[in-house]
Amino acid sequence: MNRASEQSAVEVPPAEEEPPSSAPRAVVALALEAPESWPLPEAELRAIVEKAATAALAVAAADGAVVEKRGVPPLIDVSLVDDETMRAVNAEWRGKDAPTNVLSFPAGEMPFVPDAPWPLGSLMLAGGVLRREAAARAVAFADHLAWMVIHGILHLLGYDHERGEAEAAHMEALERAALARLGLPDPRA
Repeated sequence: MNRASEQSAVEVPPAEEEPPSSAPRAVVALALEAPESWPLPEAELRAIVEKAATAALAVAAADGAVVEKRGVPPLIDVSLVDDETMRAVNAEWRGKDAPTNVLSFPAGEMPFVPDAPWPLGSLMLAGGVLRREAAARAVAFADHLAWMVIHGILHLLGYDHERGEAEAAHMEALERAALARLGLPDPRA
């Protein structure tokens, strides 16, 4: 775990101040399991997910989280599903019989294989839930998706907003910093 509960603010230089090659990258394995639930083409969804993953890793690295192992990027499996699939998984894993926006499943400690992406974990996102949330917030679907990917990746890295106010505030600050790297505003403002 990182020092999430020890800090209350995150200062991360804007993306334009860093050379692009210095930003941590992720290998994203994207599975679009319910295309009818997602209002954007797969290529656009992939681009949003990859950019959000890069932003999340950059702010987490600046915060001291391990986002690479020996220079090797993490592998993040991302499943884009429908609400019914999400409901079933949420019921099984969290005991909540309702769909949610994003679930994160950390990979845990696995042996390091040189020159191969190391598994960070999996994200599952529900298209219908995200569409409804974006509409309720009056924000673009792509922006809301980016936020939820960032949120999920921070969970994979060990950040948890449910472990107290200080850690919640820290995780929210990281989310704002990652979104700012993408030119997006604070979704909670």
